[in-house]
Amino acid sequence: MDFLAEMEQCVVKEPFNPNEFVERLAWMTMGVSHSSSGSDDSFSATGLLNNFEETIKHLQVLQVRVQGKCDKLEAACREEESKHWMKMAKLEEKNKATAAVEAFHELDARINNVATKVVYLGDQLENVNTPRSRAVEAQKLLTHFNGFIKPGGPFSPVFSDKEQLFEAADIIQKLQLVAQELPSSKFSGAQKQIAQKYDEIERSLIEEFAKAQVKGDRAQMKHIASILSHFKGYSQCIDAFIEQSQAFYCCDQGAFSSGDMFLDVVPLCERNAREMKGVFHNPEQVMGKFILNIFYGKLQGTISTSLADRSRPDTYLKRLHELYSRTTKLSIDLARYDTGNDHTFLSKLVKNIFQRYLESYISLEIRNIKERSASVLKKFYEYKNHQKKPINTGGIQELRRDLQAVIVAKTGAVWETHGGETFLSEQIAVSLLDETKQALIRCHSLSRSSECAANAVQILDVLFQFLIDEFVDYALEIGLQAIPPGESKVQPELYFFGVVREVNAIVHLMDKLFHDSVIPLVVSTPKHGECLQRKKTISEQLENKLEIGIDRSLSAIVGYVKVTLQSEQKKGDFKPEGDEAVIASQACIKVCRFVSVQTERIRTSLDGKNQEAVLNELGVRFHRVIYEHFHQFQYNSMGALCAICDVNEYKKCVQEFKIPMVTTLFDTLHALCNLLLVLPENLKQVCTGDQLAALDRSILSNFIQLRADFKTARLGNYIKTLSEDKISGKLLGKIGY
Repeated sequence: MDFLAEMEQCVVKEPFNPNEFVERLAWMTMGVSHSSSGSDDSFSATGLLNNFEETIKHLQVLQVRVQGKCDKLEAACREEESKHWMKMAKLEEKNKATAAVEAFHELDARINNVATKVVYLGDQLENVNTPRSRAVEAQKLLTHFNGFIKPGGPFSPVFSDKEQLFEAADIIQKLQLVAQELPSSKFSGAQKQIAQKYDEIERSLIEEFAKAQVKGDRAQMKHIASILSHFKGYSQCIDAFIEQSQAFYCCDQGAFSSGDMFLDVVPLCERNAREMKGVFHNPEQVMGKFILNIFYGKLQGTISTSLADRSRPDTYLKRLHELYSRTTKLSIDLARYDTGNDHTFLSKLVKNIFQRYLESYISLEIRNIKERSASVLKKFYEYKNHQKKPINTGGIQELRRDLQAVIVAKTGAVWETHGGETFLSEQIAVSLLDETKQALIRCHSLSRSSECAANAVQILDVLFQFLIDEFVDYALEIGLQAIPPGESKVQPELYFFGVVREVNAIVHLMDKLFHDSVIPLVVSTPKHGECLQRKKTISEQLENKLEIGIDRSLSAIVGYVKVTLQSEQKKGDFKPEGDEAVIASQACIKVCRFVSVQTERIRTSLDGKNQEAVLNELGVRFHRVIYEHFHQFQYNSMGALCAICDVNEYKKCVQEFKIPMVTTLFDTLHALCNLLLVLPENLKQVCTGDQLAALDRSILSNFIQLRADFKTARLGNYIKTLSEDKISGKLLGKIGY
């Protein structure tokens, strides 16, 4: 029986899982088997089966017992349900009676009838009481008014009792309205006394309001403000609140005493905004007046004091821009407070305060930037110990330069180069550009939107005047004059490439300022196209002068090479008598050394496509001079070897150019020099080689005629045998053969 009870608990327990029950039974059976046999490996299937069969029998017995309980519970449930339905039937019979429902409806109708009568009686009482109350109030006012008819009273005690100040305020306010309706001829005395008492009570209320504000009694402040809202001096109450609020803040926080009130205005408004909402019925108007008092009071005074001194325009403009920017930011920060329906209220305040300063802003800005720019240039030229001179341009200047070149050539005088000074400085340009940048920033902030573009153009014109016309263009003219004439016997000192480097750097800086600071101010306005055209014109003028200077410099380089070769190259260099060691001539070495120095100057002064174009032009001119120079001599076999050595030196020199076309020209020149050396019977083979096949036969024949054995070896016959179709291609046009 104990086993059945235990099994019943397991089966009845929720939730019941049959699989777990069988597993538990199996493990229990196997555990008993192991403990009885004493071996862990023994397993008795028969014992397990018997245990399962016995358990099944127990379960069957348990099923019968549980089924019996279920039957008893179902019978008890059916009996209880039957009793319940009987009770429900009796209740339904009772509810079918109509007496209770009719009694309810009758009671509801009587209640509605009584309520209607009560409302009617209330209206009647109100109609009777309202005139009576008004009559009583009028009687009281007349009683108080009688006290003001005679000079000096007697006044009602309520006007002399400070404890009844609020009641006296209500009475005097109504008496004031009544007195205004009476004829002055009969009641002037009463009107005067009422007005005096009105003013007296009004002042007392404002004093009480101020005392309540000092104590922090917001409820009292609200009550007094509500009373004063019907008085003429309500605005004085607001003024007292504003003045007292600022005074408290000054005492507590030390506001406006440090000289920087911009940081204190927003916290001051934040602190008082909550109090305004709790005290006044129109807090937005109070806040507007509060901000108005700050702007036209402390703030305007601070601005006027700070901008009173105009003796130093630069300092004045910086201070004006700072104050205007901070005031504008302050107005943006204050925009979150409700100041009424006028959304432009704060911007109008800023405009009104700064209007007289902004009207004359641009004229002062232009004057300041001109003075600052002129001062920068003056200090620069003083530092260079240079007296700026007017520069003449055009035909007269060119004639003067030609005459000076003739004088230098005849007398051997030194060409004026100003000691290699370029009269340019990137630092000076940065100073001028920085002055302009600051002016443009101020222009954007301080100019009206309709005038901003025009003001920016004025500032840009000042920049062009001082940076380009008086600084860069002047340096270019000085640099052009310092370039030596073309064919000079003295090695030329060429500093114009340094001028080119400085000008390029300055123009790049100016372009950056133009796109970053000028274009945003003029874009989408008619001034945009005007600015672009003005800048384009200036750029073209500078480019033209740079091209002229570079051309003159290249002419000076090539001219000196030509003069050096003519004066130092001897005929014996290419027609030696003995069998001396063959090396490059001294004239060639001197020329290559000079060209290498100039090449390095060009590389350090120019970059990109400009560098390639200049080196290409120099290479072509240098090649032409060498080519024409070789045609002035005759060559024996040893001299031809010397010429080839010279060409090899020239090739090494031009390899520094890193220009493929120039390298090709000197490779071809080297191949032409081979015509001076090869045996007569090999001339035809060399002329039809890859490097010379494209050249015109006249070029080949001219070189062959430079051989010392041209007549003795009868080389004219070889020239006649050259093909008639060897016409120069593209290379002929490039080298100018």
